[in-house]
Amino acid sequence: MTRVLFAVSGSDYWTLKDGTKHPCGFWPEELVVPHEIFRDAGFDIVAAAPGGVRPTADEAGFSAAVNGGSEEPGKRFRAYLEGISAELDSPVDLDAADAADYDAVFVPGGHGPMEDLARSEPFGALVAAFTAAGKPVAAVCHGPAAFLPARAATGEWLFAGRRVTGFSNEEEAAMGFADQAPWLLEDRLTDGGGAYERSGAAFEGHVVSDGNLHTGQNPASSAPLAERLVALLSAPAAPLGEG
Repeated sequence: MTRVLFAVSGSDYWTLKDGTKHPCGFWPEELVVPHEIFRDAGFDIVAAAPGGVRPTADEAGFSAAVNGGSEEPGKRFRAYLEGISAELDSPVDLDAADAADYDAVFVPGGHGPMEDLARSEPFGALVAAFTAAGKPVAAVCHGPAAFLPARAATGEWLFAGRRVTGFSNEEEAAMGFADQAPWLLEDRLTDGGGAYERSGAAFEGHVVSDGNLHTGQNPASSAPLAERLVALLSAPAAPLGEG
């Protein structure tokens, strides 16, 4: 059975430029939608967080304001999370995870990863191990921040020169955080040497794949990114001597 490591931020806040701790966590849609798609595909999903702490959902992600003006999506996300509460109550310790035990790693977004995973050397080393084994590493929205600590033997960013996407500066500004953020994801991905790509319109779904690196730009990219991984991980292996 295909086994996916669901690497979720353990932070319930994001430190802004002025030192204020903004309450956040993972973005509900970006955990719920891929989790459901992977579950329906028959994958074994293992939730993990740094130190094995229980991940916190960003309450803003349940609001009608960010869900097309409707209360229904937020209610559905909350109900789904309650249904998998046993998984989230006792996640494995992400810092002790071994790439050999999984077929892929997936990182939901939200501002939480900007606080902890973006500076986690253990997770950077884990991403490098997945990459060395040719296994998919995937992240959506702010989730690609979790790949920033991954380093090549030369010391440069592991994904320098690769096509990549993530929450854009324009989208961060639209959410009201661009001026408050200590740094912006689009800038960091670009400064690290990534070939950053974005959708034609803000908040429009956009997925980019380059080698084993798979990234989605925003919440609307959650489903297409997860579906791409399902297709990739479900594809039959080439017979020996082919490919």
